[in-house]
Amino acid sequence: MKETCGLCPKNCATDRDKTPGACGEKSVMRIAKYYPHMFEEPPISGKNGSGTIFFTGCSLRCVFCQNFTLSRSERGKEISPAELADIFKILEDEGVHNINLVTPTHFVKEIVKAFEIYRPKIPVVYNTHSYETQKTLDMIDPFVDIYLPDLKFFSSDISARYTGRKDYFEVAANAVKFMMNSKKTTFDENGMMKTGVVVRHMIMPLCVPDSKKIVEWFAENNKNEAYFSLMAQYTPFGEQDKFPELKRPITAAEYRRVYEYLLGLGIKNYFAQELKSSGESFIPDWDF
Repeated sequence: MKETCGLCPKNCATDRDKTPGACGEKSVMRIAKYYPHMFEEPPISGKNGSGTIFFTGCSLRCVFCQNFTLSRSERGKEISPAELADIFKILEDEGVHNINLVTPTHFVKEIVKAFEIYRPKIPVVYNTHSYETQKTLDMIDPFVDIYLPDLKFFSSDISARYTGRKDYFEVAANAVKFMMNSKKTTFDENGMMKTGVVVRHMIMPLCVPDSKKIVEWFAENNKNEAYFSLMAQYTPFGEQDKFPELKRPITAAEYRRVYEYLLGLGIKNYFAQELKSSGESFIPDWDF
């Protein structure tokens, strides 16, 4: 019997050799860009950049996605595992600090094949929305050095409104716990992260109470020196006409309330974006 897809919690059971799954993609990998990216957290990007590979499609598909045309599979170039292995080498030769796989969940099987062809000599970053199954995480974990997970929503009502998934936090929290238990934080002599976890949370308009819940959860569950990254970069994008509350960036007051709450909880390992990080100028120009 033909194997069907269950890589993400949507478990769409699609034969992706023939038909796109809930992620919008067939089984053949597609990417939109690869390059040294300078705008990740400091110990990820460093001076030479993070060797970022943007995969197309997405199993979560937030309505406000900053990489909207990628998540909706409106662009992309097909590549084989051997070609992806070559990209690892190209980026490595350019001197990047790590290989950064962005939204890779639905292509994990093919990515593992690429690692079996060539294992990078620099850390590998798994950059995810955190809507992950344990089976998929178990598959990729042996090849990952650094996890870079989003923890987007605490409220099931908010996640249902913006992703259609009421179970987002339950699933994502379990995934992030696994990541934090799997990788202990270490740095090299230049302050670049070698192994570890950076849990990201982007503040959304009108969602300060939800953001505080996320920060509180992290403070209670971080047992392995993971870092928290508070993001202010929300930029109105995507399906704005259907969600009028998302037509503006966050305010300085919204940012300050979440940031002060983070400090009040005694979180020491954190990064905090500046408000000026919002804007379409921070969204890459896509190659494919």
